Amino acid sequence: MLALLDRGDSHHESMRDLYSAEPNAWILPWAILPEVDYLAATRLGDHAQRLWFGDLATGAFIVEWSKDADLAAAQAIAERYSSLSIGLVDAVVMAIAERLRADIATLDLRHFAAVQLRHAPRLLPRDGSSAITPSRRRPRRS
Repeated sequence: MLALLDRGDSHHESMRDLYSAEPNAWILPWAILPEVDYLAATRLGDHAQRLWFGDLATGAFIVEWSKDADLAAAQAIAERYSSLSIGLVDAVVMAIAERLRADIATLDLRHFAAVQLRHAPRLLPRDGSSAITPSRRRPRRS
């Protein structure tokens, strides 16, 4: 998300292209919200943080608020791959992606490329430039 928000990031263009190809397919797991907010504020400044918050508030992204079993699934992933020291945020992203059978937009290949999820998601942009394929799509706004 930070690369998408930061025009100066070396990955901004590839993430922007990925988002632009199918903006209604992006589903943000709840666990990334505070992390992105903090990084936007500390690395990009107050204006970027307010724009990020505004995008969330106006529905620019679907936020997946989780199911009861997601935290247990996240913990199981973190335990199964304990040598990677996967934290809460990445584990929740993986658990939700697994439940939704969704691809994952990430530049963190150290964790995400090492973990085998049941549905074998594409890690974008690494695995291709086509749009994210979630299990559900948000209806387009008129």
